[in-house]
Amino acid sequence: MEIILITDIAGVGYKNDIVSVKAGYGRNYLIPQGFALLANPSNRKIVAENVRQAAHKAEKLKKDAEDIASAIGDLTIDIRTVVGESGRIFGRVTNTQVADILKSKGFEIDRKKITVDDVKSVGVYSALIDLHKEVKHKISLNVIAAED
Repeated sequence: MEIILITDIAGVGYKNDIVSVKAGYGRNYLIPQGFALLANPSNRKIVAENVRQAAHKAEKLKKDAEDIASAIGDLTIDIRTVVGESGRIFGRVTNTQVADILKSKGFEIDRKKITVDDVKSVGVYSALIDLHKEVKHKISLNVIAAED
């Protein structure tokens, strides 16, 4: 089943993309929730016109995302967490923690746009920030033991 996405859906596609999904997923979830439209000829024409009108706005958004990526640069974030005797951490390092630290450094990034590697112990890991559909930026996470 082909649908036109109205919003960005993680793992499926970005706004105004025409994607192919399983019929049940499209019919029972994406379309009723207002996340997608059926990709019939009239909807395709409407979306094509909207894309044409929004092209210059999209270019500005991409430039803003590139500016944020260059401002972040090779940033390394120190995350303090409780560690057991063997060096394994208790709990997880979450995208919310990374977003809060970035916010304290002056970068307002939505936590849903951050993907953190699976962190099991103290060390250096990476996180991917999805700033734009064409601009992704990788930062380093230095997970260290919190001092009591």
